[in-house]
Amino acid sequence: MIKRNKKGKKQGLPPGTLVYSGEKAAFETQAYIIEFNEQNFETREITTEKCDVAPHFEQSVRWIRIIGLKNIDLISQVLNLFEIHPLVMEDIFATSQRSKYEDYRTYIYTVLKNIYWDAPSNEITYDQVSLILGKNYVLSFEEREGNLFLPILERISLPKGKVRSSLADYLFYCLIDITIDTYFSIIDIIESSIESLEDPVIDDPKPVLLQSIYRLKRDVNDFRKSIWPLREVINKIQREASPLFSSGLEIYFRDIYDHIFRLSDLIDNQRDIIFGMFDLYLSSVSNKMNDIMKVLTIISTIFIPLSFMSGFYGMNFKYMPELDWKPSYPILIGVMVIVVGLMIYYFKRKNFFSK
Repeated sequence: MIKRNKKGKKQGLPPGTLVYSGEKAAFETQAYIIEFNEQNFETREITTEKCDVAPHFEQSVRWIRIIGLKNIDLISQVLNLFEIHPLVMEDIFATSQRSKYEDYRTYIYTVLKNIYWDAPSNEITYDQVSLILGKNYVLSFEEREGNLFLPILERISLPKGKVRSSLADYLFYCLIDITIDTYFSIIDIIESSIESLEDPVIDDPKPVLLQSIYRLKRDVNDFRKSIWPLREVINKIQREASPLFSSGLEIYFRDIYDHIFRLSDLIDNQRDIIFGMFDLYLSSVSNKMNDIMKVLTIISTIFIPLSFMSGFYGMNFKYMPELDWKPSYPILIGVMVIVVGLMIYYFKRKNFFSK
């Protein structure tokens, strides 16, 4: 089952009003600035009292990482320092946004979805990730604390590496790339769920199984809706050729585009399998019902001649010579047994007992 963010909470408010509109409770805000160049690396915390985002090193890249959207004052203070448009600020807090790309000339705003498996609730969970790329800086906004960007932090902390020797646009690419790479783990989880349902659908089709298939179908459809807009996002990055992107970076975004196409193919294939499981479930239920009806039909067919004989000799006529014979009862029982035996033999010859 997927947690869905509710739209609302902002009805009647003017554009640019900063209100966190996520369904989940807002996570306590943690704000850090990770500044680095090829020789230096530094991490420091940002607070409302000490909102220092100015560069400390020459020709350095600043990554302002904000986790949690509860402290609106601190976040708006940081955004104002970078002269971010109020509508972009509003979208950062409106966490029901679809994935998108917007070019504001001096900076680029991108929305992604952090999709992960929440083991305690046994659900696929969606969080919004907002990224802003400017000249020598990247701003990232995450709804809650997680491990999504930890590999990037580890790569930055190493004295040697491409991230440390590159510009802010490469960091921006890395954040998008690692977010999309995590989607493959969701594909694997969905694949395992499909495999766990395939055999029971054939062997033991129960109503609870139909509920599981429907829930999986809904999850796959929602996952597909989150992946599909990413093609447009990466297309725009490649097509519009913003001056914020250095030459040679297009090959990396081409690789991301290839990943998105692969994800789309995989999810479409899984979607087709799930639709096929619906048909298979209905066929299995129908076959099971046919087996039950076949057994009932055989039993009814066997008892038809027996009912006829017992009904025939149960008539209240006075002159029925067989009723006065002493061996008539065992003879009638013997005839009934012979008739049942002959019918069972006939059904076996016709393979009516085979499934």
